[in-house]
Amino acid sequence: MGSPAKSVLVAAVALVAVVLEIGLVGANFQDDCDITWEPQNAKMDEGGNHLTLSLKQFIFGSVSTRIKLVKGNSAGTVTTYYTSSIGDNHDEIDYEFLGNVSGQPYTVHTNVFADGVGQKEMQFRPWFDPTADYHNYTIFWNECMIVYVLLFLAYSPYQKTIGRLDNMADIDSCARRCSWFIDSIPIRVFRNYSAQGVPFPTRRQMYAFSSIWAAEDWATQGGRVKTDWTKAPFVAEYRDINLQVCDCSSYGGDAGCPESCASPSNWYAALDLCQLSKAQLRQMRAVQLGYTIYDYCADSERYNGTEPPECGMPQY
Repeated sequence: MGSPAKSVLVAAVALVAVVLEIGLVGANFQDDCDITWEPQNAKMDEGGNHLTLSLKQFIFGSVSTRIKLVKGNSAGTVTTYYTSSIGDNHDEIDYEFLGNVSGQPYTVHTNVFADGVGQKEMQFRPWFDPTADYHNYTIFWNECMIVYVLLFLAYSPYQKTIGRLDNMADIDSCARRCSWFIDSIPIRVFRNYSAQGVPFPTRRQMYAFSSIWAAEDWATQGGRVKTDWTKAPFVAEYRDINLQVCDCSSYGGDAGCPESCASPSNWYAALDLCQLSKAQLRQMRAVQLGYTIYDYCADSERYNGTEPPECGMPQY
């Protein structure tokens, strides 16, 4: 996701420019800015003239948030929620939501990068309207596997088969103990086969990111449908980020984090979190059979009649 990362940096530069302009007329952060997203990560001093923002680095755990996607004609837009390391040969675990013209469904795009190697895409059609209400999107990641999860907050016609969460207390309890384990819907698993030569993210500290950016050259129907800028602004809404992760700051940063976070004593390393249960497997199969629109493992033309090695290995 090189392009989204660049978009985030551009946005940050633009924000600095605005802050500098405000500073010329005597304003400060405390009086003129509202911190509406994770205020515990911001600190003000010097009478509001100095603002410090911090980000949590982590390896393994559960990362979730609730998102309501862009309403109406969202063609050419990409709303994202993902984890990523910084620097060369990066690791990354993606949710990307590809917009569409009014009345046509979004595409839920997932991908995994390890040691800079990606191209492990799976795409799904949502079986609900992701613009009508908030839905919880979770990435669960441990040494065994990566699991993509949807936790329901709104009615789904499929809910009797694949489950539902009815309130935030249930979601928070689930995240504390098992992340994707109670009334949640796994949509994809990517298992660790690094011993067999398949890259898997285990050693680089991640950050959690969200963004919305323009990608009309590819995002909607292969780029055939462009963004209608007369419909701007395009607004995606986020609520209730929940990071239940192995915080690298507790283990000396780069030096101690990979080994400490890999300890079997951590909650996410429990043996029952290294395998989907039968009920979870039924849920995931129902979603994948009904709503998968692209699977890199099934794209024989892309690989000239072959397939990546992990595609022939059990994922569940």
